[in-house]
Amino acid sequence: MSAEFSSLGIDESICHVLAERGITTVFAIQEMTIPDILAGRDVCGKAKTGSGKTLAFGLPIVQRLRRAAPGRPTAMALVPTRELAVQVRDELLPAAHALGVRMAAIYGGDPIDKQIKQLASGVDFAVCTPGRVIDLIERGDLSVADVEHVVIDEADRMADMGFLPQVEWILRNVEGEHQTLLF
Repeated sequence: MSAEFSSLGIDESICHVLAERGITTVFAIQEMTIPDILAGRDVCGKAKTGSGKTLAFGLPIVQRLRRAAPGRPTAMALVPTRELAVQVRDELLPAAHALGVRMAAIYGGDPIDKQIKQLASGVDFAVCTPGRVIDLIERGDLSVADVEHVVIDEADRMADMGFLPQVEWILRNVEGEHQTLLF
């Protein structure tokens, strides 16, 4: 019998939201990584598409987040495409709402002014493409100085697509101790 999300340390409010969505089975990647992520450890997780990676990194981060100042998220997931940014945000949004966590998908091809307004109103967890993050940092509309949790989703694909220099640039701008998760 597989573990339940609550036995991995996931907050009951999140477990309730998951159950309402029909998500009751814990996948192997979740069972192996959630306790370590909740404990604040850096994690590298590898699993096939559709195996629950987004919830594996997203649920514990949503649970551990502190409230962010405007334009200064405390968690950031870097993803290779705008479609994945929207998908990851949408997958985590119900759990985020359960705990009052503000999320946004920040990516190129969407009006930057809309994203600047969203950041200015406060975003705790930003799911972003690297190019748009750099644009916003260089414009002074986004700071990653307060980021405590960094996820590099589809890390192998990001490297294959040539995003590694941008990811490294972003990570150099994250100040202080932070948790790094590679999936």
